[in-house]
Amino acid sequence: MLHILRPALVLALTFTLITGLAYPLATTGLAQLAFPTAANGSLIVRDGKVIGSDLIGQAFTADRYFHPRPSAAGTGYDAAASGGSNLGPTSRALIERVAKDASRLREQAPVIPIPVDLATASGSGLDPHISPAAAALQVARVASTRGLSEAAVHHLVEGATEQRTLGILGEPRVNVLRLNVALDASQSRP
Repeated sequence: MLHILRPALVLALTFTLITGLAYPLATTGLAQLAFPTAANGSLIVRDGKVIGSDLIGQAFTADRYFHPRPSAAGTGYDAAASGGSNLGPTSRALIERVAKDASRLREQAPVIPIPVDLATASGSGLDPHISPAAAALQVARVASTRGLSEAAVHHLVEGATEQRTLGILGEPRVNVLRLNVALDASQSRP
């Protein structure tokens, strides 16, 4: 009986060591060498303190900051409850929420069309990006609250706009956390 079980146990132990220990350690080591920032979560550090990640959105609500798109994750940008609302296009709750968000945004910009990403949540609820149009809609509010010119804030938005990957994949986008960090940094300079 032992001669039947021994090869199975040796193989199970060998493959556990290879796939459960050696392979993860090797890939983690290679990732740390080749892409250390990405391997550690693309963290953003300010004054020696981690303030967020390039990959996960945060809820900014103060008028002095650019706001992200709405989040349906838990209580809003809750990484432990990532996911969409699962509300369909005929859902009364979804229609009312979008209408409320659109009317609030309409007060900020009565003439400019409301960008869809400021009224609808992303699939994960953690999207860190908004469209350049969504950022442009917020320029006047942020500039007024901070006492800056709209041109200076618009220039920061342009600097924070990421273009399509490889020139063809995705859409131009603005990382809200990076933009807000740049905004704070611009006002802390003498």
